[in-house]
Amino acid sequence: MANAYDVLVLGGGAAGLMCAAEAGKRGRSVAVLEGSAEPGRKILISGGGRCNFTNVGTAPENFLSSNPHFVKSALARYTPADFVRLVEKYRVPFHEKKLGQLFCDRSARDILALLLDECRAGNVRVVSSCPVRTVRRTTEFVVETDGGEFAAPTLVVATGGLSIPKIGATGAGYNIARQFGLRVVEPRPALVPLVLNEPDRRDWCDLAGVATDAVASFRGQSFAERILMTHRGLSGPAVLQISSYWDGKGPIAFDLLPGGDVVPDGNRAWKTILSTVLPKRFAERWMELHAGARTALELNRELHRWQLTPSGTEGFAKAEVTAGGVHPDGLSSKTMEARRLPGLFFVGEVVDVTGHLGGYNFQWAWASGFVAGQSI
Repeated sequence: MANAYDVLVLGGGAAGLMCAAEAGKRGRSVAVLEGSAEPGRKILISGGGRCNFTNVGTAPENFLSSNPHFVKSALARYTPADFVRLVEKYRVPFHEKKLGQLFCDRSARDILALLLDECRAGNVRVVSSCPVRTVRRTTEFVVETDGGEFAAPTLVVATGGLSIPKIGATGAGYNIARQFGLRVVEPRPALVPLVLNEPDRRDWCDLAGVATDAVASFRGQSFAERILMTHRGLSGPAVLQISSYWDGKGPIAFDLLPGGDVVPDGNRAWKTILSTVLPKRFAERWMELHAGARTALELNRELHRWQLTPSGTEGFAKAEVTAGGVHPDGLSSKTMEARRLPGLFFVGEVVDVTGHLGGYNFQWAWASGFVAGQSI
């Protein structure tokens, strides 16, 4: 005999818990089926354990999608200020770090706790260690799990993407979408460190841990932030940002002197001058590898347009999010419901919507979960 509910939510992450809480507070009987031993594992590891839970500057331009207009309705209906009010309601202390990024003062567990409290307020049942085996549809949706059979007329898929498989990420949501005839944009790692080819690794990767400010650019997209040398390539906020746009083939340009130039200074060597604007080890290595740049014009030109072609990325294991997913054109932007199959919803990272670094992906989770929960 199936456990019968009004709504089944597959996935107890940010979007799934938000959706379940909203539907539950509106009087629907809701069960959240979470495959891991506890819900919200990605919330708990985010932001270095402090959870960058939103960004006050959130706008549609901060998102990648095969339909760039898709995010507008949900983001307008549930804003960063709305989530901040929820955080303040539970007296969770927080601070703005930089660039509009809001973090918990104490721990990401505060965010998970408030979501679970919201679920309790809506009498939502959260079932952990309950991986899904199969989903079928008769007169309603029937979900077979390791914890038994569940049935409901409404199914919300909030299973996330493929990033960070060690905490339970799978492609289950994409399989469900395909099963019911929805198109899926091929998933790929996003907000992910880049791996350099062997010659560039030999030149630069012994400087692992060295960081500097730069502007990373690729095909009209640019991000000004830190870049960080790693043992295998490049990371840091500017690199993570541009990785979401990189096509896997072309060169990425780095401006190592954003907003300025180096100028001759008496008889001082270029290496000495460069060490005043770049980390000393990086400046020394740069001059070793660019000994042909003799004049200020040549040196500045090369520093403003340093090009590297990565050999790849660190993959889903190191990616903060997954780009691609359920194609937005198959969903209502106002409700997240499948256009051709009433009662089936997709929210959060499983949808082909990817935010920039800095709290935007959480805001998409809150907004998409909210609008689905309000419309069920």
